Order: sequence, then C-alpha cells, then structure tokens
Amino acid sequence: MLGRLVARRTATKALLQCPKTIPLPVSAARCFGTGGGDASSSQERLALDMIRYALGHARSQKSGDSYAHAMLVLEQGLSNLRGVVGAGGAVDGAGSSDNAMVMLMLAMSTLHYERGELRDAAEKLEMVGQLGRASLDLRVAAWESRVGLNLETSEDVTSKLVEDDCSRLLRTSTESGLPVSEVTKLRAKYIKGLVDLVNGDVKSAELSFGGSKDCGLEEGNGLLSRGEFSHCTGNFSFAKELYEKALLTSEARDTSSITYLAAANMVPEEVIIGATCALGQLLSHSGKFEEAEELLTKALVKAEEHFGSTHPKVGVVLTCIAIMYKHKAQMEASSSILIQEGLYRKATDLLKAPSLDGEVDVQVDGCDIVALARGGYADLLCIQQNRKQEGERMKKWAESMWRNRRLSLAEALEFSEPSKSAVVDTRICRVL
Repeated sequence: MLGRLVARRTATKALLQCPKTIPLPVSAARCFGTGGGDASSSQERLALDMIRYALGHARSQKSGDSYAHAMLVLEQGLSNLRGVVGAGGAVDGAGSSDNAMVMLMLAMSTLHYERGELRDAAEKLEMVGQLGRASLDLRVAAWESRVGLNLETSEDVTSKLVEDDCSRLLRTSTESGLPVSEVTKLRAKYIKGLVDLVNGDVKSAELSFGGSKDCGLEEGNGLLSRGEFSHCTGNFSFAKELYEKALLTSEARDTSSITYLAAANMVPEEVIIGATCALGQLLSHSGKFEEAEELLTKALVKAEEHFGSTHPKVGVVLTCIAIMYKHKAQMEASSSILIQEGLYRKATDLLKAPSLDGEVDVQVDGCDIVALARGGYADLLCIQQNRKQEGERMKKWAESMWRNRRLSLAEALEFSEPSKSAVVDTRICRVL
C-alpha cells in the first residue's frame, strides 16, 4: 500500500507541479467526461480528471477563451506525461503513460471538433498511432473517431483504409495471442458496417450488423449504427429497439471502463442527438407524426445546447424536421408550405450551402444533407406555379450535388417503402 501511495504522489507531482500548472477545481472535475473510466493507473486517473475539467469548462461557457483554456489544460497534461516517459517510463507499469496520453489526445480531438477544427481533430487522432504501448481499446476508439471524421468530410476511400488498418490490428493481435475484449471486437465490427453502409454496400454491412446478437456489451455508437442498418433495410421494429437502447446506454453514462472512451463525432453527446433524430425519422416513416415531431424537436434542442444555435448540425436536424412535415402533408392531404420553406431556408443557411450560381463540383461539407435540403426545398417550390422555374433550377443543382450510392435523391425525399428508407446520421452528416 505504501508503494502505491508513493507512486501516486510521484505521478501527481510529474503531472501537476510545474510553473504553469492550471488548477483543476474538484467541482468542475466531476462533470462532462468523454465516457466512463475505471482507469487503473495514477496517470490514467489524473488524465480523466483533467479531461472532465477541460471539457466541462469549455462546454459550460462555449466561448473562444473557454476552449483555449481547456486545450491548454490538456496540452499541459500531455507535455508532462511525455516528460514522465522520457524520465524513465511509466510509474504504474508499461503502457499506462501511453494510455493516459491517448485519453488526452481523444479529448483534445473532441475540443477541436466542437470548434469546427476538423483537420486539427484528425491530426490528434493520427498521433495515437505513434503510441504503440497504448491499449487496444483506446486505439480502436481513435480509429473509430478517425473513420467518423473521414465519413463526415466525404473522404470515403480514406475511411475504408483506416477501417482496414483497425481490422488488421485486431486480427494480428488475436493471432499473436494478445487479449482483445469482446467490446472492442464489436466496436471494430460496427465501424466496418458503418463504412459499408455509407458506401451503399448493404450486403457487406449485413455481415457486420445482421448476425449480431444482443450480448449486453454493445455501446451507444454500435447500437446506433446497427439501428440505422435495420432502419435502412426495413426492419423498423428492431431499429426502434436499437435506437432506444442506444439512448439508454449513452444517457446512463454508467460504463466503467476506458473501453468506452470516444472522440470527435463519436462521443455520447453525439450518439444521443443521433439516436433521438433517427428515432424521430423512423416514427415519421411509420406515419406517427406527432411522436416524430416531439422527438425531432428534442433532437434539435439537444443539438443547439451542445453545439450552439448556429452550428451546421442544427441545420441537419432542421432538414429532418422539414422532410417530416413533407411526409405528414402528403399522408394527411394537408399543407405546411410556409413551415417547410422556413425550415429549409434556415437549414441551408446553417449548412452554408453554396450559391446556385457557383460550380456544382466544388467540395461542400455535408454535401449529402445540403443536396437533401435543397432537393426538398425544390419540390416545395415546384408545386407553386409562380415559383416552378426557381424550383426546377434548384432541383437540377441538388441532383448534381447528390452523391449517395444507395438511393437517388428522389427516393430519399419520397418515402415509398421501408427498404428504401433514407436515414440521416447526424454524427457524420450523411444520408444512409
């Protein structure tokens, strides 16, 4: 016991006692984690304290200064951990310093992502590859987040390469006799399934999602992705069950292992928004519009609270709400033209949709959703005789921008059969 106490004090001194140390208030350290964490070493426990404080401080104020301060806290921890390694390795055993550094990098990536600095977020995740002694759980979490960022920026080829690297690592580890947790195996499996689904390869995605049984080890991201697969292939009842379980798992935050740590667009907050929005879309496809509106509104509020009211992800949810009103109007033979138009206008503004006069082949962030919003708006204009020409022009632009491999833009906008359902994934801003 005395040895552990000495080790704890040594690590604490190495991490926190320096001229520019930033105090970590206990009250602030209790809130806003990136996930669970029964970190086994003193470095990992201290890293978690710094992460909770940094993310809590940044998110509570949502200002440039608060994010800068939070990043400084994490950078300080990372710098001091590197000093510990350089001075003679980990205090509590091989790999604990690398684990702590990866945890800090995941949190730094999350901060960059929430500030819209996607390139910087990706760079932090790529740095994880240099820490070979870090646990497989944490390295797979970094790979999952890299894939999420690649999919959001439409770098689909790169996302496939990253997913292949992840699968290769796990295969090599297993062949070498290294222990690989079942949670981590499932996580890697579902990463592959999401990549295949985005690429329109439903048969390959089924190999990842279709045969899986509820083993009580699935985390929020996997449950959400698996629910989206079931939704896309017409199994609405199972999709609903998975979405609800994803919400319960992510909202409970009672996980107790660093296995569940995540970064960037794969953090629990993103899963909660994504699952709420996906469930709202499913209820809309089922004709339950009152419940759908309630859930989509809840997703909108959560997106505004987490990202701010002017963030593009708010535009993603607004697009889903506008399409729900379209389906409702068609099913009930009613009209909601003014509501839909207002939603589409606001959504395209937040999504920073380029001018209709600009080049169509220009790289646009969230081009799936921009095309979906413009396509829905175009349909709305085309039914108004005095605006039909404007609508036709907008429709042509949207069809040229559409990149989805599974559905045409018309199929995505016109719900015709369960197996042709278009599902918007708010995590990666893509239409599945």
